[in-house]
Amino acid sequence: MSPSADVHSTPPLGIIEGFFGRTWSWAARTDMIHFLDRQGYDFYLYAPKADPHLRRHWQTPWPEEEWRALCALRDTCRAQGIRFGVGLSPLELYREPWPQSRETLTRKLQALNRLEPDLMGLLFDDMRGDLPELAERQVSLAHVAAEASTAKHLILCPTYYSFDPVLEKVFGARPAGYWEHLGQNLDPSIDLFWTGPEVCSRTYPDDHLAQVTQYLQRRPFLWDNYPVNDSASLSPFLRLDAYPASHASLGGQLAGHAVNPMNQAYLSQIPLHSLPEAYRTGGDYQPEAAFVSATMDCTQPELARHLIADRALLQERGLNAFTDAERRRLESHYRPFADMGQPHASELLDWLNGGYAFDPACLTD
Repeated sequence: MSPSADVHSTPPLGIIEGFFGRTWSWAARTDMIHFLDRQGYDFYLYAPKADPHLRRHWQTPWPEEEWRALCALRDTCRAQGIRFGVGLSPLELYREPWPQSRETLTRKLQALNRLEPDLMGLLFDDMRGDLPELAERQVSLAHVAAEASTAKHLILCPTYYSFDPVLEKVFGARPAGYWEHLGQNLDPSIDLFWTGPEVCSRTYPDDHLAQVTQYLQRRPFLWDNYPVNDSASLSPFLRLDAYPASHASLGGQLAGHAVNPMNQAYLSQIPLHSLPEAYRTGGDYQPEAAFVSATMDCTQPELARHLIADRALLQERGLNAFTDAERRRLESHYRPFADMGQPHASELLDWLNGGYAFDPACLTD
């Protein structure tokens, strides 16, 4: 069990590019790493669900061009003082016979060692889990990963990573004692991802985190699904609001805090801007002021004024509810900024015109 929490401390902060659907460009990733450095984030975990070499065809190597791009991304992280990691999602590997599963995982991790990652995520999220010995098998694979990977920090994402009943509805009944077995048998040096009371939680009550800590026998490493918008219900929205005031007091209740951003990399910077501020300012944190400050800091002033004025339309009304007149107005307001090369405006217009269609591979809606 972790020592008692200090609610005023700041856990390691970072992002996990862990969403389904359209991925970021390599240029956007590079710009994001520079943004993370400016804002005081600690790590970046490369784990897009759409990268077949991490999930669907995880045993196959990247083509040379993609491998070089990954190496360049790692080098950018190092130059900016950001820890670099990779999140591997070996699709239902725990259903394979033991000797083969151990050997195939070891081979993949040995290949990933060439990237010299600081962090390694072993991600069993969004896979079928109705297997009586699920926890036992996942613990064994995590220990294989800890031995085979040269990364200094390993984080396991369990198949049931929240109390949200949608996980059992989609991925099968959770085996009895699943979380307790993980907590009791997983090496204490390995962290466990957790998304909160729901898959996409907005708050993390103290009693909830205390209960999870008891189950897992360690503080959870928060996988924060805000502002991610890859699900059917969320893809029609741009989630620009700052983090709520309750985030300012999470502090030492967490082993770490990883944010899963939107498919829109540059627009994600607006909400991401506020998280380090929430931890830094504590009880003085004001979400509304943080949103305005973030928008002004991340974008050109006139563009920022439009985004501030349109926040409710983009975040609360959503794409499917827009009238034709509202669509035309948004197009006319943001097109000049996109034509001037403003990436936030380009992403907004792309979203407005259907460029970020929902990926049905995302099942946890």
